[in-house]
Amino acid sequence: MKNIAVIGAGAAGMMAAVAAAESGAKVTIYEKNEKAGKKIYITGKGRCNVTNNADTDMFFGNVCRNPKFLYSAVYAFDHDSVCDFFEKNGCHLKVERGDRVFPVSDHSSDIIGTLVRYLQRLHVKIEYKSEVTAIEYKDDTVVSITVNKKEKIPVDAVIVCTGGISYESTGSTGDGYRFARKAGHSLSQPYPSLVPLEVKEPWVKELQGLSLKNVSVKMVVCEDDKDDEKGPANKAEIKTLGVVKKDDGAAAKKKKKSKAGKSVYEGFGEMLFTHFGISGPLILTASTCYEEGIKYQIHLNLKPALTRDQLDKRLIRDFEEGNKKVFKNILGGLFPAKLIPVMINLSGIAPDKKVSEISKEERMKLINLTQDLVMTVTGTRGFNEAIVTKGGVNVKEIDSSTMESKFRKGLYFAGEVLDLDAVTGGFNLQIAWSTGHLAGLCAAAEE
Repeated sequence: MKNIAVIGAGAAGMMAAVAAAESGAKVTIYEKNEKAGKKIYITGKGRCNVTNNADTDMFFGNVCRNPKFLYSAVYAFDHDSVCDFFEKNGCHLKVERGDRVFPVSDHSSDIIGTLVRYLQRLHVKIEYKSEVTAIEYKDDTVVSITVNKKEKIPVDAVIVCTGGISYESTGSTGDGYRFARKAGHSLSQPYPSLVPLEVKEPWVKELQGLSLKNVSVKMVVCEDDKDDEKGPANKAEIKTLGVVKKDDGAAAKKKKKSKAGKSVYEGFGEMLFTHFGISGPLILTASTCYEEGIKYQIHLNLKPALTRDQLDKRLIRDFEEGNKKVFKNILGGLFPAKLIPVMINLSGIAPDKKVSEISKEERMKLINLTQDLVMTVTGTRGFNEAIVTKGGVNVKEIDSSTMESKFRKGLYFAGEVLDLDAVTGGFNLQIAWSTGHLAGLCAAAEE
């Protein structure tokens, strides 16, 4: 019977332990927090978007980096397998808009509880407040781990499921990157992803708390403006890791190749204004296309269902029906109340101007604002607000059919620690379930 250590009791770690224990291995999970699934607990605003019900081909289309690496893992344990696992173990699921899958209870704690109880039935031990501080090798083969800097424990295999460096409060502090580097692996520079964006325009703060539905967003490369350069906070965060290779000018190269006006993302859905900029599902997904060293603008269409001509005809009709009103009192049917003062100010039209006196030129400017409200991105909110980490252990150095290191026998990686990330909607958790399951199966396999 193989003795397997899993580092991290997150989604990938617990599923790796399930697969390894079901295959007959003796499994212990080492978790430095006081409980399991801290990051699972906060996903989906506490509801846990377990996976996405989209077919497998569509799943790969929503993976931002290295989707081909995931073929073996996902085809072996896809979204149907994930749903079957939870349903069979008493956690009933439901499918919502966008094929997002949630527990019927809307409580992420039920997902965690289901996993922990099943692990107990499999006699998997979870050692809490137990930080793995080193992995030891002999002849490039895993032989032991050190826990809390003092206790050395012999093992036959180690599965690293430590996550990235997003949401540090959940325990994601880059431990897996350090293990990888010491084992000879290289890393793709980690950046925050699925993260809110900061913007330059001061009027955005006036809209704090305003949520918009059925709008469209386009993120476009714009001309560099050195005066607006604001070294993003996450650069400092990256430096403190002490485990990441320099970017070697990659961002600068991308910057030179990126042409002003190029659209890198277009989407339709919901967004939210905050005290620092913008957030919400549309913006989080747009952030997956954000690259350091490149300047972007967000182009917001408040009325994407209308053509320019249709919007003009609607304004003309509204103006004719309210021709005795002033401008500020005619916009209630077009914009949310909180947005009206901002749109009036940006339009340059006097708020008390009679509607009958508004010129065609002024009307055209209002149409332009409505269908192309521009915001300048100055950076992201950094790792502490990022749902996932973009970048991580170089997947070219990992066997995609087993999740085992190509450099060290018995060393496996799964989940967010790898250079894998996807858009919002349950796809990132699916990556964790699939890679964790495959790593557990293969680590437990007898040679």
